[in-house]
Amino acid sequence: MKLEAIRLKLEEGLLYREIAERLEISSPDMVKFWMRTYRKEGPGGLRKTRGRPKEDKDSLEVRIKQLEMENTLLKALAIELGEELPEGLDIEPYPDIEGNSK
Repeated sequence: MKLEAIRLKLEEGLLYREIAERLEISSPDMVKFWMRTYRKEGPGGLRKTRGRPKEDKDSLEVRIKQLEMENTLLKALAIELGEELPEGLDIEPYPDIEGNSK
């Protein structure tokens, strides 16, 4: 859509307002912004996205495993310190540095 808006401006000479209406874009200023970006960075500049990058499934699985390990270590520390865990918080043995269960 962005490239079509640029094409309409460059090839057909339409006004930003006309382009916004034709392509059902909420604001002519958005088309103007795309045009500035296009002139400055070329077509590649229009492919940039805003906001937080989406995390892929693998990184989420790695993060979950990391958090599970941290939870296990915190539970073990609480037991070492003599603190009682709330009901339902069982602790599984965790491997030490050599891979042996404690």
